[in-house]
Amino acid sequence: MIKLTRLNGTEFVLNCELIEVVEQTPDTVISTTNGKKFVVVENIDEIVKKVLHYKRSISLLNRINQ
Repeated sequence: MIKLTRLNGTEFVLNCELIEVVEQTPDTVISTTNGKKFVVVENIDEIVKKVLHYKRSISLLNRINQ
């Protein structure tokens, strides 16, 4: 799960496993595998960093729990 910010300033958490496409048009639009779209303040690079951080944390947790 990654925390993102809508254009109106409200924060929400998105299951990053559902991200299919991220576009900069000029706003950042995230399309999910279930057909939903989210317009967010964060740019593509920020979203990629958040997803990588999340995936690394999951990998670390899996190693600790084994």
